[in-house]
Amino acid sequence: MIKTKTNAMRILDAAKIEYEIKEYVPDENDLSGVHIAEQIGLRSEMVFKTLVAHGDKTGYIVFCIPSCLEIDLKKAASVTGNKKIEMVHVKDLLALTGYVRGACSPVGMKKKFPTFIDKSAETFDKITVSGGMKGAQLLLSPSVLIPFVDATLCEVTKND
Repeated sequence: MIKTKTNAMRILDAAKIEYEIKEYVPDENDLSGVHIAEQIGLRSEMVFKTLVAHGDKTGYIVFCIPSCLEIDLKKAASVTGNKKIEMVHVKDLLALTGYVRGACSPVGMKKKFPTFIDKSAETFDKITVSGGMKGAQLLLSPSVLIPFVDATLCEVTKND
């Protein structure tokens, strides 16, 4: 049972945005969204992971993509107006965002970064994003989340 609210939850509460907390047991050996999806009973396409990258022209950028997919860095660079982007190193994540690996949320980062959400989010009534701590996912409407974090819909995942 979640005892304390995270920054992401407090921000959504203050904005009167409805969400449901989906709890799971974190596994340090498997932080994948696919593993989380199994625990909370959702399809992995509905569980979005938050990735932070750095563009050579734009600086830091946030991506939210389905947990079962991988980011295509060339597509991501093109969509964001960069020639090249690199993923932020795990050791830099907390200082940059206020969140640790496996608990990074697009809501409530230390600074507002350009945010890009995979266009597949629109196909669902609800998706989850991290609640800002390991063990908590936030289930909410993408039609509310996208404008709230001022995200751009895009396609930046690898095609299999």
